[in-house]
Amino acid sequence: MKKSISIILIFTMVLMSLTGCGSKATVSQGITDTTIKVGNCAATSGAFAPVGVPFNAGLQAYIKKVNDAGGVDGRQIEFVHYDDEFDPVKGKAFTEQLINDDKVFAIVGHFGTPTIGATLDLLKETGIPTVYFAAGIAALYNEDATSTEKGEGLYPVQPIYVTEGRLIVARAVEEHNAKKIGVIYTNDDAGKDLLLGVENQVQKLGGDYSVVKEQINPGAADVSSAVLKMKNENVDIIVAASIQATLPTIVKGLISQGVDKPVFTTYSNADATTIANFAADYSSSSNKFPIYSNAWVDLSDAEEVNAFVEGMTNFGEPDYAGNAFAMAGWIAGHFLCEGLKRTEGKTLNWENFMDAMESAEFKIPMGGTVNYANGQRLGTQAMSLLKVSTDGASWENVKPVEDLNTIIDRVK
Repeated sequence: MKKSISIILIFTMVLMSLTGCGSKATVSQGITDTTIKVGNCAATSGAFAPVGVPFNAGLQAYIKKVNDAGGVDGRQIEFVHYDDEFDPVKGKAFTEQLINDDKVFAIVGHFGTPTIGATLDLLKETGIPTVYFAAGIAALYNEDATSTEKGEGLYPVQPIYVTEGRLIVARAVEEHNAKKIGVIYTNDDAGKDLLLGVENQVQKLGGDYSVVKEQINPGAADVSSAVLKMKNENVDIIVAASIQATLPTIVKGLISQGVDKPVFTTYSNADATTIANFAADYSSSSNKFPIYSNAWVDLSDAEEVNAFVEGMTNFGEPDYAGNAFAMAGWIAGHFLCEGLKRTEGKTLNWENFMDAMESAEFKIPMGGTVNYANGQRLGTQAMSLLKVSTDGASWENVKPVEDLNTIIDRVK
């Protein structure tokens, strides 16, 4: 009996070595000879649908472009999507479903601060590659993602909110000689991370610089008390540390109370869809104040912008050919597909894919660069400065794309 067991064990070990079990020779889940299954959950209904719908449209357009050109190494990319309505409970449940039931190879375009925050531990525990996060929460920042436990499989592209908060202060000092920085921030990861970055940079500046802060709830319908505090404290500028659903309420609150201080907000709001929700109030207001946002997408690159417009026209939804959130989805698709292409000729599994993602720097379509080598997970650190037009209808470019450290160094 013992001899039979020994023979079986030896046979099993030989079989494992031949099939590559536990090595780079075995394909991972979601891979067949003809398909690569990927997926995401994103808010495609509810208050954040104006962000999630075009984002997914851009992502799917890029995937269709690649599929129509023959796919990756002879495989077509299949995309699975669930609508989590920006609800972290639903987002976590759908993420588990994608990993455990749909058995996707990778998550692409992991969407929204609440869902990302609720699922980061799950993503690290499973080790599933997750390419592009549609948010910039601080938990994504990592200088040493050298194992699955440390987040080796997580690949942020967008700027991180903490770093952007520092940049906003530097921009405010440079543009308006601001010293007393007011911050109206939402009680969520995005708002608190932006505040953290603001406080960090103000502390570095020292001297006469200070922060006045007031918290509001995400999606708040009334922010009058926060606006009144900024008015009474006579701040030099106001940071609207909130994402899409709350920014219009802040701007309308400032207009109604006659506050005319310059406003700076996050790149997450740099889209015509967001400012359309306060355009009428802003254009008719007698107390015009500048409203700024950062942007990590460079619209001055005509060749790459045209490639996006043609892509949305030929492979997606032409109505989104000028939409910033669709651009973000397009970029997410690019990073996924470029990573997959780097594995061509090799067994397609998580280990080889992660090696490929770290093998060389990525050029962001319509943007700067990202380098994941040696466990770097920093997102892009190059941004431009935008300003809302006087009619409130569009964002206009004020400053070109520059590295964050370059801007910060100028005002030290």
